Amino acid sequence: MLAALSIQNIVLIEQLDLDLTAGLTALTGETGAGKSILLDSFGLALGARGDAGLVRQGSSKGQVSALFELPLDHAAFALLAEHEIETDGQLVLRRVQSDDGRTRSFVNDVPVSLSLLREFGNLLVEIHGQHEDRALLELTTHRTLLDAHGEHGAQLEAIAASFEAMKATQVELDEHQAGIEKIRERAGYLSHVLEELRILDPQPDEEQELADQRQVMMSAEKIAKDLNVAEKALSERGGLKGLASILRKLERQPPGTKDLLDPVTDGLEKVLLEVSETRAVIYNALSKCRFAPRNLEQAEERLFALREAARKYNIPVVTLPDLFQKVELELAALDANEEQLAALQDAVDTTRKDYRKRARALTRCRIKAAAALDKAVVKELAPLKLEKAKFVTTVTSDEEKAGVSGYDQVVFHVKTNPGTKSGPMLQVASGGELSRFILALKVVLAAKGAAPVLIFDEIDKGVGGATATAIGQRLSRLAQNMQVFTVTHAPQIAALADGHLHITKDTAKTKGGTNSKTSEQTITMVRPLDTDERREEIARMLAGTRITREARAAAVRLMRNEL
Repeated sequence: MLAALSIQNIVLIEQLDLDLTAGLTALTGETGAGKSILLDSFGLALGARGDAGLVRQGSSKGQVSALFELPLDHAAFALLAEHEIETDGQLVLRRVQSDDGRTRSFVNDVPVSLSLLREFGNLLVEIHGQHEDRALLELTTHRTLLDAHGEHGAQLEAIAASFEAMKATQVELDEHQAGIEKIRERAGYLSHVLEELRILDPQPDEEQELADQRQVMMSAEKIAKDLNVAEKALSERGGLKGLASILRKLERQPPGTKDLLDPVTDGLEKVLLEVSETRAVIYNALSKCRFAPRNLEQAEERLFALREAARKYNIPVVTLPDLFQKVELELAALDANEEQLAALQDAVDTTRKDYRKRARALTRCRIKAAAALDKAVVKELAPLKLEKAKFVTTVTSDEEKAGVSGYDQVVFHVKTNPGTKSGPMLQVASGGELSRFILALKVVLAAKGAAPVLIFDEIDKGVGGATATAIGQRLSRLAQNMQVFTVTHAPQIAALADGHLHITKDTAKTKGGTNSKTSEQTITMVRPLDTDERREEIARMLAGTRITREARAAAVRLMRNEL
């Protein structure tokens, strides 16, 4: 509830400090006394548009503070925690308006943005007046209120989870499809590359091996000549044969010379063996130098083909085998991705089917709840002098506009007179009718989806008698679940209130300036009335400027339930 309201230097209000009570509070006063000023001032604390003209003449700034006492599970505390604003269980909204047009916003004395202040204000207070923006008139609110009336909370949680699952699988599918499209765009090129590389069949380190072979073949003639010279030197007549003959002679010497000659014979044997092995190596090298001229051409053609492919794909020759493997894997992945795509599409279809099933079930529940809501609201209209009016909740579905709360659009339509066309409340109903339609809705919806503080500005405009009484009774019923303020000219409504604030306008004499002349300044004052003062005010509302004994007696009868 709104526990206290403090206003300083706003329009005609110099200083106002109000302690407020729960239940229904009536605000009364003569026309022009300043009731709208009080509401405009309060709206400033809730995030309404500021203006330099709101600052009281002669002041540099004005401010409004509103103190709220709320249950700990109220959404405002979650918002406080989200923005790391400390609280001792109370919530204070404060707005400072400067005469240069600038404003500053505070929540629990912490500076905040105007948008955040407005967010708190929307959670705490609804103002329903002749020219106010009302939550009940916003189409986005209608579905929320209908769901609250139909108690669709569990279904909304389930469909929200279903929608998120559908959205997540669709995102995964879309991303997968985009990846496949990229591969598909390159598939033709990749297939061409794969075929070229398959024909080329590059091998690891093949370039170096071919380069070495080519070098050998290009130098083969000179190499063979040198090898022949070496082989000839090793096998010259008399050279090796002479060493072999000497070795045989030494091996035939008497046994007593063994220790002396063994090192010599071992050395000669080693030389002969190494020469023999070397000649074999030379013969092997000479055999490799013997090739047909075509061999060199083939090696050069192969080397050229490898290097040409490497230039084409802008990679080193040595990585051609890796490219072949990579392309082969990428094309193979396309087939695997196609299979995964089918699985993802099945998942999307499954989640979409689940969502549609839940959404259609919710639509049926909404249609049923709409019929019940219409019946309940129409029942409240007759006592409010709207007996010929109709209230119709329309539920339209568009499966192309799926959302976290289903795909239904809910609109409250009214028809004020028989034979006229129904339409949205704001377009069809007049100011007074609109407030009564809203009151009927509020009575039916009770505390469902509502802010804890409701303000009705002249909801009784254009009515009186039994209709005013009916309005007062419904306001009183509303006040059992929330705090309600009503600006009223109807004594029947004021008499049913739990509290009564009287608004008056007066003049005060002030001194100022260099010549110290006395000037008069108009001020608006608000004060709570006790029981006797309430009786006098209600009698004034009944009789006008001259309060008669009969008016006081009528006031007592209206207030009898309180006395």
